[in-house]
Amino acid sequence: MLETGPHVPCVYVANDATSVGDMFRLRCERSTSNPAIYEKRGGRWAKTTWSQFYDHAAKVAHGLLELGLDQGDRVAVLGPTQAKWAFYDMGAQLAGMTSFGIYPKQAVEGLEYLLDHSDAKVIFVCEETELKNVLEAAKAGDKLQAIVPWSAELYATYKDADPRVKDPALFETTRLDDGKRDAILGGIAPDDTALFVYTSGTTGPPKAAMISHGNVLALLGRQDNFMLLFEDDISFNFLPMAHSAERILGFYGRICSGIATAYATSFSTVLPELPEVQPTLFGSVPRMFEKAYGKMTSEVEKKSPAVQKIFAWALKVAREAAPHVAAGTSMPFGLRLQHAIADRMVYRKVRDAFGGRVRHFVVGAAPIARDILEFFWGAGLKVHDVYGMTEATVLTNANRPGEVKLGTVGRVLPPLEQKIAEDGEILIKGPWVFKGYFKNPEATSTTVVDGWLHTGDIGVIDSDGYLKITDRKKHLIITAGGKNLSPANIENAIKNQSPLISQVHAHGDKRPYVSAIVAPSPIETLEFGVKEGVVTTAEVEHYTKELMANPYARPADLNALMGKVTALESFNKEMRRAVSAGNGHLAQVERVRRFVVLDRDFSQEEGELTPTMKVKRKNLEDKFSATFAKIYDDPEFALEP
Repeated sequence: MLETGPHVPCVYVANDATSVGDMFRLRCERSTSNPAIYEKRGGRWAKTTWSQFYDHAAKVAHGLLELGLDQGDRVAVLGPTQAKWAFYDMGAQLAGMTSFGIYPKQAVEGLEYLLDHSDAKVIFVCEETELKNVLEAAKAGDKLQAIVPWSAELYATYKDADPRVKDPALFETTRLDDGKRDAILGGIAPDDTALFVYTSGTTGPPKAAMISHGNVLALLGRQDNFMLLFEDDISFNFLPMAHSAERILGFYGRICSGIATAYATSFSTVLPELPEVQPTLFGSVPRMFEKAYGKMTSEVEKKSPAVQKIFAWALKVAREAAPHVAAGTSMPFGLRLQHAIADRMVYRKVRDAFGGRVRHFVVGAAPIARDILEFFWGAGLKVHDVYGMTEATVLTNANRPGEVKLGTVGRVLPPLEQKIAEDGEILIKGPWVFKGYFKNPEATSTTVVDGWLHTGDIGVIDSDGYLKITDRKKHLIITAGGKNLSPANIENAIKNQSPLISQVHAHGDKRPYVSAIVAPSPIETLEFGVKEGVVTTAEVEHYTKELMANPYARPADLNALMGKVTALESFNKEMRRAVSAGNGHLAQVERVRRFVVLDRDFSQEEGELTPTMKVKRKNLEDKFSATFAKIYDDPEFALEP
């Protein structure tokens, strides 16, 4: 277990700050010797205190100012979630600049767009492949003044590739003078832009949401309203820092509260490092919990009938217990006894997989299936479902400790106002609604109307004030019979019936019934192929290692191997079973009557997923229009449940 602070409630500093950089200064002055960051180096977890963190950031700030940058200039960071990302970001904030993150694995064209659109003056780049792409993208414009590799080794290799490549030592030697820092921070107004967050571009080119210092401080100044933290809490973080939730609620939230974090070495090390860190806080997207649940059920299927029977019983007990655990009410005696037995036999092992100490999970960004949520709550893993969006500085609703209603995303956070428009759209008004989109007044004017943020999400508010999200407004399916259907509801019902399924895309707008495309989950599909004798164990191990290191990878040889498995009748039989089981949770009009199974997963390279792994619905509708037409026109085409 890693060293943390004392077990006392956190003192939040956002309300005393005037800007994000000033909040960082206050935290470092208050928590000087407490640990801020842990990273694994040479097999050991190395500590960075808040004082050391400040020292690194102040040197970055000095280097940026030495380049001649002014207040408000844009600084980009491209790299994995590591301590240096935090140093560069806070260095830009101390220097009064606007920082933004770029998701790793961007194509050259995407980088070219982001650098040009943002008017970025500096970009910090971690890896060699990324640096090559940045150098190629930078040829198209002259706005960029400095390209800074994260390491001296990378700089030595590429220092002659472009005169704008700068030595990282410039940002590691001289610290920003305190007097100059205070003058800079004193000149920042609450409405000045602190950061850009580029939307994931599900409906077009990414838009740069401008988040002000006032937005961030207003949200974090009420942090104690939605999460009780102690100085000995520790989080474990691995999501991309370009994501607004990880950046604002995760990273800036830790600065406000003063708790420590451990950064995973890589995606592939998250699971083995969890028991080492033993975090008390853990945030992720729903897909991680869905995959964990799917992995558990698939592993149980390999066990003896007796083990399968015990797990099925424990699953039933967890779901019966979940409402009591969430509400903090006592269980009936018989259920309490069963729950205690199931805890010793099953639930404790599940908790141990997450380090054994997590007392507060946070999940957001997309709906999570209720049956999965109930299992985790019943097993003692308190997964708090929350809601928000980049344009509302990440968070508007939360299931708070002691105020949890499963199946909802909680109540709106005061002093925000929330209402449902006549067409079902969720509207938000309050101090952390964003400034607007950079260079896009048209989109801004249609997104914020009379102070109300039009979220684009459809939902309902129950009599107790809890919000339930049903779907995206633009995603609703209106059948030929005039029925309004939520594709997310249909897709989740089917997706969670089998670990072999990665994604489902439901289709049915102006159609007589609902059809779907099913994308298989790579590793689970290959493991199915081993049982069927068309894939070797060595091939599974190879691609598992590759995908753990880079979850976004979809190499052609992997897709070809998956195609061997998806062509099997036994595989299609399992898909029929899963779709049929999913249909059992749906109303008659929602049920998928015909579907096709792809021979690969959806991918970023094919333009089907965003960098945050969200499905680009419009792209899929356009790309597979002929496939959908054939589903309805050719009775011999497609599968039926």
